[in-house]
Amino acid sequence: MHLAGHYYHVYNRGCNRENIFANAGNYVFLLRRAKLILADHPLTVIAYCLMPNHYHFLLCSEEDGALSPFIQRLFNSYTQAFNRQQHRSGTLFEGRAKSVLVDTDEYVLHLCRYIHLNPVKARLVAYPGDWPYSNYLEWVEQRGGTLVNREFMRGRFPTAADYEVFVMSEVDPLLEQRLKTYCLD
Repeated sequence: MHLAGHYYHVYNRGCNRENIFANAGNYVFLLRRAKLILADHPLTVIAYCLMPNHYHFLLCSEEDGALSPFIQRLFNSYTQAFNRQQHRSGTLFEGRAKSVLVDTDEYVLHLCRYIHLNPVKARLVAYPGDWPYSNYLEWVEQRGGTLVNREFMRGRFPTAADYEVFVMSEVDPLLEQRLKTYCLD
C-alpha cells in the first residue's frame, strides 16, 4: 500500500515498447485527464514527463492508498480513448504501472532531474525546456501549469536558476548507480 506523506516514482511503457502517444493531442488529453482526476485523489504531482513510449510521474500521496486508484483511473481512461482514436483494441501498456518508494530527499531531487532530462537523454530535444510534455517549464518558471507543487520546488531550489543549474550539472557516478532502482530500465 502507498502511504501518506511518501514519494513514489510511478512509470510504465508501451506494450512491446511501442508508442503510447500518436500525436500532440494525445499528450494534452492525458494531462487534462490527470488534472481532472487529481481533483478526486489526494495526491501532489512533483515531477512528470510523458515520452513517446513511456511516462514518469513523481507523486506524493496525501492519504494512504490514494495513488493506485488515481493511476488506474487515469491510464484506463487514456487507454480507452487512445484505442478508440487509433481504431485498436487491447492493452496499451506493459503490464501494471510500477511504483517505487523514493525514501530520501536526496533521491527525490535527483529523480526530478532524471525525469526532466528524459527527453534530452532520448535525444528528442537538446534542452529539457524544449520538451513540452513535462513540468520542467513550471519548475523554471517559464510556464504557469498546475501539475506541479511550487511550495515543494521553492523549498528546495529558491530560484528557477538554481534548479536549472542542478539539472544541467553532472551526476556523481556512484549516486547514479544507486538511483538505478528508481528508473525505468
